[in-house]
Amino acid sequence: MPPLSAEQVAHSAAVLQRVHSELQARGGWFSFEEYLQQVLYAPGLGYYSAGAQKFGAAGDFTTAPEMSALFGQCVARQCAPLLRALGADAEVLELGAGSGRLAATVLTRLDELDALPRRYLILEVSAELRARQRALLMQLPAALAARVCWLEAWPAEPIRGVVLANEVVDALPFRRFELGEQGLMELGVAADSAGALHWSPRAADAPLQVEYRRMVSELPEAPAAPYVSEICPLLNGWIAGIGHSLQAGAVLLFDYGFGRGEYYHPQRRQGTLRCHYRQRAHDDPFLHPGLQDITAWVDFTRVAEAAVEAGLSIGGYCTQAAFLVGAGIEAELARSGDPLQQARRAGEARRLLMPGEMGESFKVMALTRDCPAALAGFAVQDLLRLL
Repeated sequence: MPPLSAEQVAHSAAVLQRVHSELQARGGWFSFEEYLQQVLYAPGLGYYSAGAQKFGAAGDFTTAPEMSALFGQCVARQCAPLLRALGADAEVLELGAGSGRLAATVLTRLDELDALPRRYLILEVSAELRARQRALLMQLPAALAARVCWLEAWPAEPIRGVVLANEVVDALPFRRFELGEQGLMELGVAADSAGALHWSPRAADAPLQVEYRRMVSELPEAPAAPYVSEICPLLNGWIAGIGHSLQAGAVLLFDYGFGRGEYYHPQRRQGTLRCHYRQRAHDDPFLHPGLQDITAWVDFTRVAEAAVEAGLSIGGYCTQAAFLVGAGIEAELARSGDPLQQARRAGEARRLLMPGEMGESFKVMALTRDCPAALAGFAVQDLLRLL
């Protein structure tokens, strides 16, 4: 791992001190979900709340909108017919807008397609990221920048339009469990006598047992000990929030993940937890608290179940590669200018589309309510059978 600067050492120490204080207040143990709330979201200290560079080559990971404008241009092509069909009051709501790059690209391409929304709303919980987004989006032409509005909570009134969420679901805090000789255990967090954080198993509480039994009952083959994985109970409430916020239109979710049968396959014995620090992936969530991203892959079956509970329909489910092809990436590539730009964009397209890159590990799911237009991005492939 790259060495830490003095500022990073001090910041991580402050985060660790907060974790120790919380542990002491709770008797020396708390769930991994609670740990993630501290190291990712604590105001002014958590990874998503503090000021470190997160996105792009200089950050910890690279998302599709940062990799290439082609991604946002294809998203805009999918949004355009929906926004036109919904009329002049149609809006876009982006959840967790990262650096703001997706918003900038989508707005620019929608302008070219003559399909601008009345407002482009951004729901961002991080004050630091809101500042970064504002700095980027205020560089857009004034007519576009004026449409951007930031929210700190779900919209007061449901919108008619499109909700976008790119790599947001994987960042929700989750619980971790272990199936072993003692049965179902929850993997929580504790500290040793020297203050080092470590995994600490405890008998699973009733809610976790219920979640686990329900999940296992729906699997073609149940996992066998030893087995470690994750469950994200917060996902249901998050999807319910989307359901309350959408009057008509579609939700587009982009993230890495699987249907439940593949997610909890008996051979996936160590789960999907991943940490990202300076473009390096590893599996130690206690390294540099507050300085690294910590995620788990998405159970898209759970997303679909939560959507139905929220009164939404499943409008499509496919790989990112299939979505981009259906949404018109070939047409966007044809718009490239000189040969050098064409070659560069072709390389970017390969990274977005190839199975060994982002093409297959990333999935796209559409959730709809009274959707007035076809979803071309899902015309190429239908993976609903895998949910």
